[in-house]
Amino acid sequence: MKHGQLRTTGAVLLLALSMSACAPILVASVAGSALVATDRRTSGTQLEDETIELRASSKVRDMFGEKVHVNVTSYNRQVLLTGEVPSDKERQAVAGIVEKVENVKSVVNELSVMPNASLGSRSNDLVVTGKIKASLVDSRDLFANAFKVVTERNTVYLMGRVTQREADSATQVIRNVSGVNKVVRLFEIISEEELRRLLPTPVEKTDADKAKK
Repeated sequence: MKHGQLRTTGAVLLLALSMSACAPILVASVAGSALVATDRRTSGTQLEDETIELRASSKVRDMFGEKVHVNVTSYNRQVLLTGEVPSDKERQAVAGIVEKVENVKSVVNELSVMPNASLGSRSNDLVVTGKIKASLVDSRDLFANAFKVVTERNTVYLMGRVTQREADSATQVIRNVSGVNKVVRLFEIISEEELRRLLPTPVEKTDADKAKK
């Protein structure tokens, strides 16, 4: 791999790592940008989702240790399970454990019965996720932080509270990202009217601000 390619891959990895943090995303205004980075869950729901992920992961780890490779992703209390397990018995058992975690509303079981993915495969998924998030940021008509992106063996799972228009637009963007084999949508569809209510109200400029021009 050439030196320039290494720099690009490193940048994508850093982007993926920085954007996958569990802390709630703060509302921020960026000068010159038409899009405002927002998380469409309430702060209480964000905290619940983080707690669900921690508790579920801990319970699965306590039960199976390194025997399974399970990723737990919660969005608005809908839990996505991805990764690998040795048999269907473990696949069902993991789902059963997670379903009993407090505040879990539903479980989408996408665990595959196969050997645990290699470090190389997981690293590749991280790179693909980074490229997807960068593409969403670059898209003019999408709020990148409205989407939760999970990549498992080149299959991309999308979660979030979005309109049908946003869901379709994001899917089209992501399908064009190199390394994506399949897109699975797990969205909670909201209306355009609800989206308008969720967006922050623009701050009116004061007379002093206007006088500066």
